Amino acid sequence: MWIQRSGARYPGGEGAGIETRHAFSFSGYYDPGNVRFGSLVACNEERLAPGAGFAEHPHRDMEIVTWVVEGELTHEDSTGARTVVRPGDVQRLSAGSGVRHTERNAGAEPLTFVQMWLMPGPGRATDPAYEVVRGIADGTPYALERTEAVLHVRRLVDGERTALPDAPWVYAHAVRGAARIDGETLTPGDAARISAAEGLEARAEGPAELLIWEMYAEPGYG
Repeated sequence: MWIQRSGARYPGGEGAGIETRHAFSFSGYYDPGNVRFGSLVACNEERLAPGAGFAEHPHRDMEIVTWVVEGELTHEDSTGARTVVRPGDVQRLSAGSGVRHTERNAGAEPLTFVQMWLMPGPGRATDPAYEVVRGIADGTPYALERTEAVLHVRRLVDGERTALPDAPWVYAHAVRGAARIDGETLTPGDAARISAAEGLEARAEGPAELLIWEMYAEPGYG
């Protein structure tokens, strides 16, 4: 298990009112030893001031999952989707053969969200697709198309324990509160990367919210 602390993330962001923290090599930052974990190739913490946002930009052959921590995210894309994503919602954009989208904070309050990119398996790119699951229930697994990856959202009360998946790659990101895994405490923005996970659990130290990825494949190319 390797812990990446929130303060060790690479700072990024573009434009006024945007603050980004990257967990992996991204955009102008490249570390050959930190390009992915399992099929996860990006986990960005984004903070947008009211009125700030990302102008229209393209994606291709990527599964993009977004979790809003606070505020409201306004999303528009070339599939025709026009939505507002709020805390508790899971948003998935499957870029497939190509999609363009914008993301902005159209509200009056600050916006914080976590955006995670996963590389799909090999094969012909599909048509782009979009989905929002409103108010996903605690513990409900969310499986991604074209990847051998499942997201688990856990909201824990003080002292509550949750089993981590037994899987080749497990990525646990602390959204709120604190949780202890195998002797290490995660606080907001920290993440644990666990290879060949077996028999592990997380225990909340006070109320906590975790995003846990269960992954069975590395990126496939070609």
